Amino acid sequence: MKYCKRCLLPDTRPRIIFDKQGVCGACRSYERRKSVNWAKRKAELKKLCDKYRRDDGPYDCMVPVSGGKDSHFLLHVIKTEMKMNPILLTVGDPYTKTKAGLSNFTNIGDAFNCDHILFNLSTDVLRRAARIGFEEFGDPLRFVEVAAYTVSLKMAVKLGISLVVFGENSEYEYCGKEDSETHSANSYILDETTQGFNTIDIDFWLKKGFSQKELNPFIPPTKEELERVDPQVIFMSYFIPWSSTEHLEIAKRYGFKDLTHEWKREGYIEDFEQIDSVAYLLNFWLKYPKFGFQRTTDIVSRRIREGSLTKEEGKRLIMENDHKLDPWIMEDFIKFAGYTPKQFWHIADKFWNQEIFEKINEEWLLKEPVYKDLLEGKNNG
Repeated sequence: MKYCKRCLLPDTRPRIIFDKQGVCGACRSYERRKSVNWAKRKAELKKLCDKYRRDDGPYDCMVPVSGGKDSHFLLHVIKTEMKMNPILLTVGDPYTKTKAGLSNFTNIGDAFNCDHILFNLSTDVLRRAARIGFEEFGDPLRFVEVAAYTVSLKMAVKLGISLVVFGENSEYEYCGKEDSETHSANSYILDETTQGFNTIDIDFWLKKGFSQKELNPFIPPTKEELERVDPQVIFMSYFIPWSSTEHLEIAKRYGFKDLTHEWKREGYIEDFEQIDSVAYLLNFWLKYPKFGFQRTTDIVSRRIREGSLTKEEGKRLIMENDHKLDPWIMEDFIKFAGYTPKQFWHIADKFWNQEIFEKINEEWLLKEPVYKDLLEGKNNG
């Protein structure tokens, strides 16, 4: 494994790029922020909102939300600053919710005085899909992640809403596979030739026994449906520099709650990111056996870019936390999917990437961890 010389992200991260200097695309994307005229982009956002503002209509736009701190920040911008009248949409999952997550979900509509649609996906469909996804790909949440986009578009089409506002462009912010940034999310969601987050392989799931009707939430609107509304789907991260720590401070002003005093998660170094659904977090841990990193590395890399963490501090945090799977996450998932702990570990065991891991005394260890120098110093000391 090779690691970014700046932020410690590994080259095993899907779709990430490294330049000749050994710096990852995510760092280069962050670096380009210095040359952006953010005041100009904010003015572009206002102009776009003015275009879709409806003085005589029910809703100006749709904002897909989870209820988290980024969702609160989106509403702060769209409702409080831009004076838009959005309708909120949440695509629900059947996993156990934290107390903070439930509170935030209720709070966001109340705090911003917005109508809020909850679209709960079929528990039976998600359970079957989770088992297949986990057993064959080590990816039990593929349906849930796709539905966040497809359901939003379908509902926008049904309601005749032409502006849909998402948060960050994750491909640009965290993978940096593009040199230029755009506000438009249309190509990621609507273009079937992209490698983004837009679709699932319908034929594969039909062969697995799912009916076309069961897959409806995961299929984008038809070309004819889209032409009636001509939706403009945008990333807010184009208009305003994306920072989860800054969003947290704004979200708290509107009543957002974190996991303080509720749950100290193993494998995590903060208590305010992705705090809604318990078993949802399994997907983060499953990156570890497949790619050699998980959530701690993700957060460390962002904090290093922002300047709030040094590389040495980051290495230590990764060494101490990145390999851990919180027991509640596993328990919630196996209860939902119908596995025993033994069955779970038997399935998970086959996803350990032996190119980057070796098994020593029944424990999988990275061959070339980013914190190798810390281990060598500890052994020498």
